[in-house]
Amino acid sequence: MRIIFMGTPAFAVPSLEILLKNGYEVVAVVTATDKPGGRGGKQLLESEVKKYAVAKGIPVLQPTNLKAPAFVETLRSYRADLQIVVAFRMLPEVVWDMPSIGTFNLHGSLLPKFRGAAPINWAVINGEKETGATTFFIRHEIDTGDMLFQEKMPIGENETAGEVHDRMMLLGANLVLKTVKAIEQGGYVLQKQDETLVSKAPKIFHETCEINFRQSTETVHNFVRGLSPYPGAWLVWNMPRGLNGQEPHLREDFIGEEVKVFRTEKELAPHSHSPGLILTDGKKDLKIATEDGFLRVLELQAPGRKRMDSASFLNGLRS
Repeated sequence: MRIIFMGTPAFAVPSLEILLKNGYEVVAVVTATDKPGGRGGKQLLESEVKKYAVAKGIPVLQPTNLKAPAFVETLRSYRADLQIVVAFRMLPEVVWDMPSIGTFNLHGSLLPKFRGAAPINWAVINGEKETGATTFFIRHEIDTGDMLFQEKMPIGENETAGEVHDRMMLLGANLVLKTVKAIEQGGYVLQKQDETLVSKAPKIFHETCEINFRQSTETVHNFVRGLSPYPGAWLVWNMPRGLNGQEPHLREDFIGEEVKVFRTEKELAPHSHSPGLILTDGKKDLKIATEDGFLRVLELQAPGRKRMDSASFLNGLRS
């Protein structure tokens, strides 16, 4: 089979790598255009998929418009039997319908659950105990095509979206290989998605990442880990109160500023504090009141500072 691979971030690289290691012919790679970055945005940054493809001598296509006639003709010239999409973008029909076998996508959820741009984040935010990956043939509506295979994986109670992402990256690569082998041998049965089980995983924006502490500790904890490390849940920093009733001797740095929270622990305990109240001993213990307990903050990041543990953060605020 002549294969064209489409992908952009690091998540897609193991899937491309496993195909090459197993002797499959990847005739071209389609990825995002180079983006300005680095200091002052003066450097053009290549996608991780492009870097890997170039190192392996695979032709790379970087269209700005997937419907452009010149790109479509170039793509057609590679005479691909199969196209594989891993963390790329929505394709027009003229592209996904081009190969004789079709185009399949690797999606980071157990479809039809969590259709959309951020399936890993939303699975963790919703407190799911299990997720997985699905391969399916692309059709008109996003993430709705007939399924080829699924693989399940557990989500740990305190696991972040980033940690789930890194494990799924490898699970997904093996699923891509399994799918290609089955297509090659004709050993698969397509399964339609059950529309009664659909849930959505829309793109996440900065303004929707503010933490609402007027919820259960469990809900807030899941929200934080579901957005860690990217894009990052945040709160507006206010002067904390002491755990022992005495005000901690801390400088008033970052008052009114957005502070990101990356890792937390749950502490269920009755209290009379207002949800969102920050409490600390001024040394290493930092927690925030919720409706039914506290969210103990373990890692956070203030404006202009690196990500750090709570002790390092508080140490920098001592008078």
